[in-house]
Amino acid sequence: MVDLRSRTKRGEEASFGWRALIAALGAHRITYLLAGAMTAVVYYVLLGLALLAAEDAAPYLVLVVASHFVTVVIVYPAYRLIVFRVSGESWLTGYLRFYAVGLTFLGASLAGLPLLVEIVGMPLMLAQGLIILASPPLSYLAHRTWTFRDRANV
Repeated sequence: MVDLRSRTKRGEEASFGWRALIAALGAHRITYLLAGAMTAVVYYVLLGLALLAAEDAAPYLVLVVASHFVTVVIVYPAYRLIVFRVSGESWLTGYLRFYAVGLTFLGASLAGLPLLVEIVGMPLMLAQGLIILASPPLSYLAHRTWTFRDRANV
């Protein structure tokens, strides 16, 4: 038989759940997912505000590019300092690599949005959400192996 008794003393609370939660939150992939969610929210807010402010005065693809650029400027420090914990390397060099990876996903938006919006008839923000859902696994690999890799150990 399996012993199911608690190993904590009477009156003490088991802290296993909290320890597991803290360890999970400290895990690299979890912080990346949280940063990705933050990035998506920042981008959506900026794009939504740009669409409201422009009121059809600017093409939506121009607003997508502008929102993307501003989002990358805002979120890069979090990825560098919190997610990948890079130090000792030029911020500008890291930012340029980060933006280069971001450009591939911007390209996916610029190619996919007209197809989904103009041809399929999907609302812009829904179409952008579908495109964004496909990007986290690919961007994680690109950032982990190229943008923020430890160049001292290469």
